[in-house]
Amino acid sequence: MASSLLALIDDIATLLDDVAVLTKVAAKKTAGVLGDDLALNAQQVAGVTADRELPVVWAVFKGSALNKLILVPTALAISAFAPWAVTPLLMVGGAFLCFEGFEKLAHKYLHNKDEDDAQHTALVSAVADEKVDLVTFEKDKVKGAIRTDFVLSAEIIAITLGTVAASPFVTQVTVLSGIAIIMTIGVYGIVAGIVKLDDAGLYLSRAVGESGYTKFKRSLGRGILRAAPYLMKGLSIAGTIAMFLVGGGILTHGIPVVHHWIEAVSASLGGVIGSIAPTLFDGVFGLLAGALVLLVVKLIGRIRK
Repeated sequence: MASSLLALIDDIATLLDDVAVLTKVAAKKTAGVLGDDLALNAQQVAGVTADRELPVVWAVFKGSALNKLILVPTALAISAFAPWAVTPLLMVGGAFLCFEGFEKLAHKYLHNKDEDDAQHTALVSAVADEKVDLVTFEKDKVKGAIRTDFVLSAEIIAITLGTVAASPFVTQVTVLSGIAIIMTIGVYGIVAGIVKLDDAGLYLSRAVGESGYTKFKRSLGRGILRAAPYLMKGLSIAGTIAMFLVGGGILTHGIPVVHHWIEAVSASLGGVIGSIAPTLFDGVFGLLAGALVLLVVKLIGRIRK
């Protein structure tokens, strides 16, 4: 009895250790998607009045949680009944990441600046116009954000599934559920902080008094107001770069010839360059793959027209 109990405790300890390690690996691999997730979802609430920003983020958070409730069981079912589909799904997800990243780079060449300016002006006018039904406006924003979240969540779940595909079912359930919860709470907690950052800066900049602490608060507030736009831009840039690195890494690992070539070249370089070369090669491969997928998508669009 005692030995059975000890064996059970050992199994549980091993399982928890595996879950902790795999969750860490999965979180590292999905960091690229997370960065883009933050930038995209923070942008989704742009144009919403300040007092409605947090309710909108909360609504999107609930939609994101529902997305995970759909995606996690689906991923587990695929792993249980069609494990051969994991790699192709990862490849599709990697190609989509690269496509999305390259589309962002090529946006200014694919879209007319006047169209973007007109869309922004219409958005600001809609929020300022008292005749516009803001409830309907908010619902449209929320639906768009939830659709974006579904795509990014699918990428995160697919990457995580690839990490734990060879693990026991209980470990898969625990890691997928853990990543889903951590990513949902983490992303929308940070998004809530980002969209209220300017309000915090404005509040601090209006501090009244001439004490050293009050002056520091005003300076800090003005610094936050100046830094907030650059933070959003920085998140977007970091997210785009990470999409090429993560997406390219998925694709190169899924193509044995390319993966072995990268390993051989990196080993021949040696030193610091050799250690970072695989990441650089993954990024370049992701960039080229994104360009190719975008070209195919545009050609199909023209053929349909």
